[in-house]
Amino acid sequence: MSVTRRTFLGTAAAAATTISVASAQSKTIPIGLELFSVRSALAADPTGTVKKVAAMGYQVVEFFSPYYNWTLDQAKDMKKLLDDLGIKCHSTHNDTKSFQAANLQKTIDLNHAIGGTFVVLASSIRSTNPDDWKKLAVETLGPALETLRAAGLRGGYHNHQYEFVSTNGGPRPMEVLAANTPKDFMLQFDVGTAVEMGADPVAWVNANPGRINSLHLKDWNKEHGYRVLFGEGAVPWKAVLTAAEKTGGAEYLLIEQEGSDYSELETAQRCLDTYKKMIS
Repeated sequence: MSVTRRTFLGTAAAAATTISVASAQSKTIPIGLELFSVRSALAADPTGTVKKVAAMGYQVVEFFSPYYNWTLDQAKDMKKLLDDLGIKCHSTHNDTKSFQAANLQKTIDLNHAIGGTFVVLASSIRSTNPDDWKKLAVETLGPALETLRAAGLRGGYHNHQYEFVSTNGGPRPMEVLAANTPKDFMLQFDVGTAVEMGADPVAWVNANPGRINSLHLKDWNKEHGYRVLFGEGAVPWKAVLTAAEKTGGAEYLLIEQEGSDYSELETAQRCLDTYKKMIS
């Protein structure tokens, strides 16, 4: 098919407009850090590490599983620190025990104290049987979500690699979870792990409108795996962010880094600097 100069220029202008709109949208969505990225520093000095993360320019933090061992007073103290720093914690990462009936009140109390909205299941079964994933959605998550909703909280699920692997041509686990959870259940998208498994990240976002309320901006490539810094891997970030903002319903974004050639805190700073350049 022939392409005239006018057609080419028109296409280029449309593409530039799309990028410009995406940048404008990105600037209104808070950028945060999944604190697993600075896990060693956080374990050694929680208060000091959160202060350093805020000083870098991060607007949001996400606490992961060790937070569940806090007392209620510790959670309240952390919320005061976040308030003093002008940053927020919109979500926490949890294992399945946080969703069990015997533990739900503790889960609710801690997340209320931190000021969060989303209680995210960050790890679960590794079954290749779709029925097991449906059981997880219906029997484990379903009842918990009703209780969380009544308490003003929302549930969510954070994927890894295995949720994007189809077995014998059947549905991928993430598709089973999406089909068997309510529309207000967040599908927190870890982008890099899906890309490693060969999934199309933009197609996944567009297939789940309004449910990709937050994303983990984790990059990946064949040469360095997850040690590659954000923006330097194989993920098509501008297309992903445009889809997340236009269709996915993204409310906040979280950079996550499993490790790199730099210290944890320098890595977090470099990734944030790259993100800011990307949306400028």
